[in-house]
Amino acid sequence: MVRESHAGPTPGGLFHRGLPIGGFVAPGFEQVGIEFQKNFTQREEQGAACTIFHRGEKVVDLWGGYRCAESRAPWTEETLSLSFSVTKGMAAATMAVAHSRGLFELDENVAAYWPEFSAAGKGEITVRQLLAHQAGLVSVDQRLDAKLLADHDRLSTILSRQPALWVPGTRHGYHTLTLGWYQNELIRRTDPQGRSLGAFFQDEIAVPLGVEFYIGLPDRIAEDRLSRIKGFHRVAMLGRLNQLPIGMVLAGAWPRSLVAKSVRCLKVANPAELGSPELRAVEIPSANGIGRAAAVARVYDVLARGGTELGVKPSTWAELVAPPRQPSQGIRDTILKFETRYGFGFSRPSAGFSFGADGAAFGCPGAGGSFAMADPTEQLGFAYLTNKMGFRLFNDPREQAMRAACYACLASARPKVAIAA
Repeated sequence: MVRESHAGPTPGGLFHRGLPIGGFVAPGFEQVGIEFQKNFTQREEQGAACTIFHRGEKVVDLWGGYRCAESRAPWTEETLSLSFSVTKGMAAATMAVAHSRGLFELDENVAAYWPEFSAAGKGEITVRQLLAHQAGLVSVDQRLDAKLLADHDRLSTILSRQPALWVPGTRHGYHTLTLGWYQNELIRRTDPQGRSLGAFFQDEIAVPLGVEFYIGLPDRIAEDRLSRIKGFHRVAMLGRLNQLPIGMVLAGAWPRSLVAKSVRCLKVANPAELGSPELRAVEIPSANGIGRAAAVARVYDVLARGGTELGVKPSTWAELVAPPRQPSQGIRDTILKFETRYGFGFSRPSAGFSFGADGAAFGCPGAGGSFAMADPTEQLGFAYLTNKMGFRLFNDPREQAMRAACYACLASARPKVAIAA
């Protein structure tokens, strides 16, 4: 049992003009609690939750601020939040479990499982390339809405006819929205029960681990459990160009660019619309997962320690932590315009985005400031979810401060080695 530390925020505690905060930090992780408080007092956080597991033990579980800024309803332990692309990590975890069940092989062609996928010259694209953002399938040729997304067969037809926008395997580029729909269809085609990715995730990951995270929010979830995200219109990004990759911003200004096409698959102008009642009910496995930070951290905790609780086979886990196979033309991201690495659906550490103790780490950032990851070297599962959208694609100062404090605490706990004179 993890003991509560009273050096940082405490259950039911109040700080900074009555702003609520709850949860605990284990002894040795007090600095993480202090940084969580600073997020509200110094970094303009509105509502957030952070959970960290270390070596299978929950050492940080914090929540604070408001789930709704307008009503001043507090963020509680039971609050669920839209996680944007942090969802990609839960979708990737689903693929890892499915791979361990023998449902597909990474180096087999996608078309072997989904024959219609071979249309438009895509017959040689492998599952590995698809999951590594190397397939060139970053857009669709029509705007998608909730009604269409709820019809998996119709969506499958649309996805099948898309051409690759570069030679697969030569480059990679962030499949902002589309990756999850292709993963969903691959699961549907290979799962003996024909389940969607969201249903597979619930049955094979969420329920066995006793965690609450949904890809496609059930109607039974009460509205007053959900955090509210205001978001912003794309035009607002013009005032935050110093926080975004300038190459991506410039490319995205041209409507026919790959960057622009990659984010215009849906009929939304504000990313927060992904949490609208209409869209949150359908599955967007790259972007609309809703749940608790504790759930996401727990999934990563299990994966960081080998995944045995989920039946992940050693061969699958070895693929998760192995250095990702680079595209032949290098690792500059065609969409994000800086160096990235991907593998099995996860982001991996790179010069452009460094996280974890070393290259074995894997995770996914989410729009607005959320981030979650597994660090196998440290046996760490980390998740930070926020409902106040920032403009950075990764390394938001709020979650980055929490990560830095966590690793500082781990370093402080290590035995000091004396150096002989």
